[in-house]
Amino acid sequence: MKIIYLIAGTYRPAGMERVLANKVNWFAERGNDLVVVTTDQCGREHAFPFHPSVRFVDLGINYEENNGGSFADKLIHFPFKQIRHRRALKALLESERADVVVSMFCNDASFLPSIKDGSKKVLEIHFSRFKRLQYGRRGIWKLADRLRSMMDLRTVRRFDKFVVLTEEDKSYWGDIPGMTVIPNARTFRPSEPARLDAKTVIAVGRYTAQKDFGKLLHAWRIALDKVPGWNLWIVGDGEERASLERQIETLGIGPSVRLGKAADGMASVFPEASIPALSSRYEGLPMVLLEAQAYGLPIVSFECKCGPKDVITDGVDGFLVQEGDVQAMAENLVRLMSDDGLRHRMGAAAFAASDRFDESKIMQRWEMLFERL
Repeated sequence: MKIIYLIAGTYRPAGMERVLANKVNWFAERGNDLVVVTTDQCGREHAFPFHPSVRFVDLGINYEENNGGSFADKLIHFPFKQIRHRRALKALLESERADVVVSMFCNDASFLPSIKDGSKKVLEIHFSRFKRLQYGRRGIWKLADRLRSMMDLRTVRRFDKFVVLTEEDKSYWGDIPGMTVIPNARTFRPSEPARLDAKTVIAVGRYTAQKDFGKLLHAWRIALDKVPGWNLWIVGDGEERASLERQIETLGIGPSVRLGKAADGMASVFPEASIPALSSRYEGLPMVLLEAQAYGLPIVSFECKCGPKDVITDGVDGFLVQEGDVQAMAENLVRLMSDDGLRHRMGAAAFAASDRFDESKIMQRWEMLFERL
């Protein structure tokens, strides 16, 4: 089977890019012909390893050069880039003659179904129905986000299959023909769970507004007063690093907080922690939750859209907290930090629950979907 994946780029060390690499490698290892088509790679290195048989084509559209610019700048350049993109992609797909073409809901989604190259078209989304509205932008950008959110409903209906990550998100889209749920898969399964004796709370993600680590730092200030001796490790980097550093200093929690990347990948990180915390404003299906569960860590998470409710059973293998409730986040962190027995019971439940996201089970669902198409 020949499968083509479409994505902006593979250079970001982020969740969607990691999920793409895992899926592409799975299919390539089983003898399928895989091609990854990008628009904004621009010669940069892949963030994650790929099977040597995978082919890459970058169309060189470079949408990113207009990101961060004015609304007028985007309004002028985006339509012309869409025309170039459509022409280049149409020529490529007509040449490749794939069985299945998968869009990661990037800038190709609006026109991909109209390219009649004989392939079946699949759209997968790694955020939620409300992704565009959750940017929280103002003025004309807010109006544009609302319009594009409405247009998304038309876009998804044109594909042969539309794949969402969670049952929660499926409920927000309404009655969409061909919609199905396939979650992300965990990327590893240790033979034994973490010991849960490290006095470390861990959070993972880029330092951006979406992850809202500022609220986690406020919760940490409250928790640390009640259970001293613990540390918080925020694994990642990004544009809000300086802001977080100032907040850490203002709150007076510097000695207990570490900001930094994982040296040897996420598989080496979770055994060094006992409790993961997720403070995001929105998600799709956070890989950090799946990976933390794989190591048997009980999670404390805001109940944001979407993902946490599909992973965590509140009070059994972790705690779900009303979105933005800093006090409740702190209280539930304290419960797990101060009670070894509770932490280990919930950790054992998390380790067992992780089997729902076993890679072979999840990828067999993708395999079946493609074969049926």
